[in-house]
Parts: sequence; structure tokens; C-alpha cells
Amino acid sequence: MFIYGKTATNGIALMSYLAGVAPRRASSEEIAKARTISRTLTAKLLTQLSAAGLVNGQPGPGGGYTLGKAASEIRLMDIVGLFGHLEGGSPCPFGSGWCGNHDPCPLHDSITDLIALHRRFLEHTSLLVFQENPQILPIELQINDDGKSGGSGTKKSLTTVKKTPLSASNRH
Repeated sequence: MFIYGKTATNGIALMSYLAGVAPRRASSEEIAKARTISRTLTAKLLTQLSAAGLVNGQPGPGGGYTLGKAASEIRLMDIVGLFGHLEGGSPCPFGSGWCGNHDPCPLHDSITDLIALHRRFLEHTSLLVFQENPQILPIELQINDDGKSGGSGTKKSLTTVKKTPLSASNRH
């Protein structure tokens, strides 16, 4: 369950490719083909990523795109935030508008915990995970009794990257 839209998903796909081939330049055509995204959409997203300083583009022969910063400095949330906001609301099984207007549904606390963990995952996971020998960093999330993050509650944890290095064949 991811709580961001298709455009952000495509933006992450493009950026993950650039991180995986860094420091080499990649053409928009190459990126589009590797991620099975249309060339038109790829070009549009790369323009927006460039305007935000997340990628550098060089036109002409030998040109292409590279990351605008070190992979370790670009968080997934930077990309998601550029292409819109996290989708709001809780996917309550009792229907839209139930939780908050009535007694919470039986899944309310679990759903709230998952959304908070997902947000923390996006805030703490960098593009470094798409490169060789990434650093393994567990994300810990403190959930209060009221379902909000922080404070003293139940700790949840999530490992953000695989424990084995990515090979050239499966990182692009």
C-alpha cells in the first residue's frame, strides 16, 4: 500500500534508474525504455526533476541526465513531494468519513500505523539503495497509544534495503 500517485511512482522509477547507472549519463530515451514509461512522459518528468535540482541535464551529443546531488542526499520524499502530496485520508473499510466522525473502525489504529511508517520510510530512504553495496539502515517508528508517531509507544521497525548488493542486472 503506497500513498502517493502514479506520477510520483514514475518519478521514483526514473530517479532509481539514474542512481543505478551513476555517474554515467543516461538519455531520456534510455531511461524511458528501461522503465517502460513513454518517452513523452519521461521527458516531462525529467524537466520537472531538473527544475527542482534533483537531476542535471546536458543537451546534445554525449549529453543526457545524471543525478543533481549525491544519491545519499535525495530522499524518496523529495521526489514524491515534487509530484504532489501524499494521498490523504485513511482507507477506512467502513467507508469515507467514518473514522473521525464515529467510533474508529477495528482497523483504524493499524492503518494509521502503516501510513505513519510509510511516511517515515519515504523521509528516510535515499536513492543510495539503488546503488552497489548500499548502507543498510533500519527505520524505527515510535507509535503512541493514540496512533500518532513519536513519544513513548510501541516501536515498529522496517529495513529499507536488501542486505545483499544489487547486481548490475537487477538494479536497472
